Amino acid sequence: MKKYFALGAALVLTAAIALSNTSPANAQGAGLVSSIFNKMERNRRDLKSLRAGISMEKYNAQIKDSDKRTGTVVYLPAAGRNAYVRVDWKSPVQEILSVADGQYTLFSPRRKSAWVGSTASKNAKVSNVLGFGLNASAAQLKGSFDVQDVYNETLWGGIATTHMKLVPKGNASFQYEEIWVDGSGMPVQTKVIEKNNDSTTVRLMNIERNAQVSKDEFKLDLGSDVKKIRG
Repeated sequence: MKKYFALGAALVLTAAIALSNTSPANAQGAGLVSSIFNKMERNRRDLKSLRAGISMEKYNAQIKDSDKRTGTVVYLPAAGRNAYVRVDWKSPVQEILSVADGQYTLFSPRRKSAWVGSTASKNAKVSNVLGFGLNASAAQLKGSFDVQDVYNETLWGGIATTHMKLVPKGNASFQYEEIWVDGSGMPVQTKVIEKNNDSTTVRLMNIERNAQVSKDEFKLDLGSDVKKIRG
């Protein structure tokens, strides 16, 4: 169960499996990268809320097996890494991950259990939720990553994107991240490659920008019969 803390953290932005119709971008220089980052910055600045479908695949390179989940996500930006996030996983099992006011809750109705803790905890990677593109500025991205392998790619569903590989400039807990950005500057898919070659891919679908969202949606009403476990 705890592995899904890391999965929820990887949420940021975006998953899916079957990709199609790749083609190299004509211009792959600094100007193209700067243009994409500028679009992402405008998207971050103008985004007041978000609702979307979400798909996530966790691949284990050691046993060559994957675990896929689908559900919905609601997002409200906030200063720093204090964004409000709620993910309602629908399949294969029902679980709810909520991040609000510096705290996370991962609730399993089936087990009548909820894991709770601070997003500042080193074990609670939910502090990185939506860190790439939605809640990170262009300056932060430019300062933290070297950009490689820039090309146009059409994701399943006919979504035209620009693909970029982001390699950390300094020490990081992962090898690199891939990110797919649509024409409006919205990161619609991300893939994180861990140091052991495991990967997590997240895709956002049917995105509703600036939808009406209340902070009350991030408060989970847990009954007295729910066992709370500190993470």
